Amino acid sequence: MVSEGNDDIKIVLSKPSSFDGDADADYKAPNFARRFLSLFRNVRPGSDLANFQAIQLPPQFNIPKSQLQFVGESAYLFGKDLLYQCNNAGSPLERFISVVAWSISTTRAPAFGVAPYNPVLGETHHVSRGSLNVLLEQVSYHPPVAALHATDDKENIEFIWCQHPVPKFHGTRVEAEVLGKRQLKLLNHGETYMMNSPKLIVKFLPPRIDWIGDVNICCQETGLEAELCYITSSIFGSRGLHSVKGKIYQSSSMKTLYEVEGHWNSTVKLKDINNGKETIIYDAKEVFSELKTPVVENLQRVWPTESAAVWSEVSNSILSKNWSKARDEKSSVEDNQRKLAKERNSKGETWVPKLFTVSYSKEDDWECSPIQERVPPAPIVVPI
Repeated sequence: MVSEGNDDIKIVLSKPSSFDGDADADYKAPNFARRFLSLFRNVRPGSDLANFQAIQLPPQFNIPKSQLQFVGESAYLFGKDLLYQCNNAGSPLERFISVVAWSISTTRAPAFGVAPYNPVLGETHHVSRGSLNVLLEQVSYHPPVAALHATDDKENIEFIWCQHPVPKFHGTRVEAEVLGKRQLKLLNHGETYMMNSPKLIVKFLPPRIDWIGDVNICCQETGLEAELCYITSSIFGSRGLHSVKGKIYQSSSMKTLYEVEGHWNSTVKLKDINNGKETIIYDAKEVFSELKTPVVENLQRVWPTESAAVWSEVSNSILSKNWSKARDEKSSVEDNQRKLAKERNSKGETWVPKLFTVSYSKEDDWECSPIQERVPPAPIVVPI
């Protein structure tokens, strides 16, 4: 944990969560499975939990970071730089395979029984790793929508995410459909890759977290497309746990070029349909080796809306296991958000994001476009 501050602002940055859901190394959460289950006793199956205000997690169930930080980590925390591979592969097909591997690398899950804080409206997170600059903003609270913009000036790469989780309760599990578009632009090659996210599933019996559902990745410029299916195990076994399988094909002819199969928390292999040759395209141990905690490089440039500042007192209290203070500090953050919303309503004002323009349809199809062309270097950096 890194804690720095002055009279105006305090920052608490905790160590990164690993790809397999292990909790932050600074904070080992006790087993809260029974109390976690008790939160849902009065929730009807099929209920949309995104707007279910009766469920407010006490701080004992939180890891010391915001969901905005958790999303950001999937973009800027890595050991092996797969983005470099995406940009520097020699052919369109090789670049597409690298993009598939990068997409899999963003698949991470929190530990069972704990969750990040729900970001407040207008909360931001700004971090740099080398030449990669990443900026997020919580652009909606009801429903919760986060926007991410990242640019790498050295590699001439840009990616934009819009993330809108819609969790629903199904008796023995919660499934969160992650709506919103993701796009990765390799500007040197004039290629844009569009993709979606799988669903996050939380099973109570037996207790586990996994990803399920279909992911489509396509590049209109090259005509290449991938279909991936994330699969979890049944209640009777663990063979399929964390599985991913699919194919890469040419969209014009629908000809399959490669088959994809493996586990997103270990290795994923690519099989060439023509000759049967198999190649490992993704190794989680390499990507997530030696993850380093971000540090504050320039405290004076940190915005008051920064996640690590908004939740600093709550995080400090959780890390010290001062649950009474953690509860009070968390209530203070949440009460302040309600107060600001009430003031806006009384004045007839509509809150407008500072960093993104946002549009959405009746089908909950949210789109978030960054206002700035490039993301500036951040005051918080990941050591290399």
